[in-house]
Amino acid sequence: MSKSKRPDPKVEALRKERALNRTPDEVNDPLFSSDSFFDARDLVQVKYEMLRRVRTDGHPITQASKAFGFSRPAFYQAQSAFQTEGLPGLLPRKRGPRGRHKITGPVLEFILQEREKDPSVRSPALAQLVEERFGLRVHPRSIERVLTPREKKVR
Repeated sequence: MSKSKRPDPKVEALRKERALNRTPDEVNDPLFSSDSFFDARDLVQVKYEMLRRVRTDGHPITQASKAFGFSRPAFYQAQSAFQTEGLPGLLPRKRGPRGRHKITGPVLEFILQEREKDPSVRSPALAQLVEERFGLRVHPRSIERVLTPREKKVR
């Protein structure tokens, strides 16, 4: 009879916040193997300790990066984010655009006007009209997304 493993609440919390280190086995700094306070699964803690090791302990960036499972460019990104935003800067962010970047106010207004003139006009035709008017290529699905009312996703 096999016992089912209950999920670790800390792992679940880190995963929910996207702060779960996907490669904890690459962290080989002695602190993370000798003290239970240090958790290689916690990406924010790992990044912070890497930065502290360089700044406070004077370790070379290459050595610290390797010990904490990061590349040198990743170190510099973390350092910059920490300097400008503090600890929240070490939290991972979603990749990709952060909202509409092509369908701006005037473009959306134009789309809505065209749709009002002819409610049967489809998104591919609207995309063509946007390109002709603004010289901007917009995917028809992007137009569909702005025209469709947003519904809350149930999880």
